[in-house]
Amino acid sequence: MRYETVELEIDVSELRVGMHVVRLDRPWEDTDFLIQGFVVQRQEDIDALQSQCRRVVIEGKVKNTEPDISQRKSRTSAKSRFSMFHGPTSEQEISNRPQEPIAETGNSRSRKRITYINKVSVDREIQKASGHYAEAKSFADSIMSGLRVGRTLDLNKAREVVDNCVDSILRNEDALLLLTKLKNKDKYTAEHSLNVSILSAAFGKKLGLLEEEIRTLGLSGLLHDIGKAKVPVDLLQKPGPLTPEEHGIMQNHANWGRDMLMALPRVVHAAVDVAYNHHERLDGRGYPRGLVDSQIPYFAKIVAIVDTYDAITSNRAYDRARSSREALEIIHRFRGIQFDPELAREFVLLIGIYPPGAIVEMKSGEVAIVIGSNPKNRRKPKVVLVRDENKQRPAKYRLLDLQTEPLNSVGEPFEIIKEVPDGTYGIVLQRFIDNGLTLELNDASV
Repeated sequence: MRYETVELEIDVSELRVGMHVVRLDRPWEDTDFLIQGFVVQRQEDIDALQSQCRRVVIEGKVKNTEPDISQRKSRTSAKSRFSMFHGPTSEQEISNRPQEPIAETGNSRSRKRITYINKVSVDREIQKASGHYAEAKSFADSIMSGLRVGRTLDLNKAREVVDNCVDSILRNEDALLLLTKLKNKDKYTAEHSLNVSILSAAFGKKLGLLEEEIRTLGLSGLLHDIGKAKVPVDLLQKPGPLTPEEHGIMQNHANWGRDMLMALPRVVHAAVDVAYNHHERLDGRGYPRGLVDSQIPYFAKIVAIVDTYDAITSNRAYDRARSSREALEIIHRFRGIQFDPELAREFVLLIGIYPPGAIVEMKSGEVAIVIGSNPKNRRKPKVVLVRDENKQRPAKYRLLDLQTEPLNSVGEPFEIIKEVPDGTYGIVLQRFIDNGLTLELNDASV
C-alpha cells in the first residue's frame, strides 16, 4: 500500500484538532507559538492560530489510490480534503509529530505503540553496522568542519547516513549501540552527534514510534548540536571551567542551531525544535528560553536524555568519562526535574545495567564483552567470554546467554559483579569490532 505526503493551504476557519500545521502566513518568530510546526491538539490551539493568522499549511499522509496525486489534489475541495488530516487512523497517519507524546491523556488522542522485533542476531548485524557507523562518523565530522568554513549542510546526505543507521537499528539495535561505546576524545563533537543520533533512534524504536518518526528523530539527534559550529574551537576544547561570558557563548549554540536549520531550503521542523530546545528543563531552569514541561517538544525531551547520557559516558576536554551506570543514576535522579520521568524510566530500561559494548567481570574471574541485552532480565545479557578465570585468553571465545544460566569451570552459573573500563586486561573493544564479533567461530587472537 502506497502513501503520499501532501501539503494543503487552508483558511484558519477550516482548522480541526489533529491537523499538522507546518507553515503559517507569517514568520514563526512573529507569533506566540514556541514550536515551528505542530499538531493541533485542542480548541485553544485553533483559537490562537485564528487570532494570529489567516491561512496555514497543513501536512499529512494519505493512501495513494490514483496514479497522479496532483490530479487528485486539484479535483478535491478543501472542505472535503481536511478530513485526510483529521487524526491518525489505521490507514492514515499524521507525519512528523515531535511534540506529541506516544500515549497522551486528557483531551488528546492516544496512539498505540508499535512493537518491533529484532530480525537478525547482533553478530550477524555487526559488520553492516560497522560500515554504516564509519560512513556516518566521517559525515558527522565533515558537517562541523564544513560549516566552519562556510559550506552548506548536505541535508540529503544527512538523511542517507541516518536512514542507513536506522535500517540497522530496525534489524538489531544492539550492534550500533555497541559501537557507540567506542570513544575518541579528539573527535568528541562529531562522535557525540552521531551517538546521539543512534541512541535517539534506538530509543524511538523502544518507545514504539512509527518508522518515519524514528528516522526523523535520528536526523534530529545528528543535527542537535549543529550550532556549535559557530562556537570557537578553543572554547569547545577548553580543559578548565568556563567563565560566565564563555558560558553565554556556549549556550548560544541552541539559538545558532535553530537559525542555521531554519535557513535551509527544506527545513525539518522536528530538527529545528530539537536544536533549539534540547537544553530546556521541565522545571524551567534550562536555556535558551526557560520553558517548562508542557512547552518542550517531545523529541527535544528525548534528545535531552540521550545527550546527557552520551556526554557523561564520554571523555571530554573538561571531564573524564563515567560509567553507564553512573550516567543512568544521574538521569534517574533528575527525572521530573530536568527530564521527563516516563521517558527517563524507558531510557534506563533501554540501556540496561550492562549495555552492549560494556566489558564486564564475572564473580568467578572471567571477563566478557556484552553484545546484547535481555529485556526480561537486564542483569543477564548476552556476552562473549574473552578472558578465563586467570585473565588469560581462552583457546576459543565463547558466546553465552546468561539468561540461560550457563555454568563456569566450577559448575556454577556465571554472574557479573562489575563493569570495567575499555583496555582492562588487554581487552580493547575496537579490536573486537574490527574482527566483526563473530568470535565464537574464531580462535582467540585479539
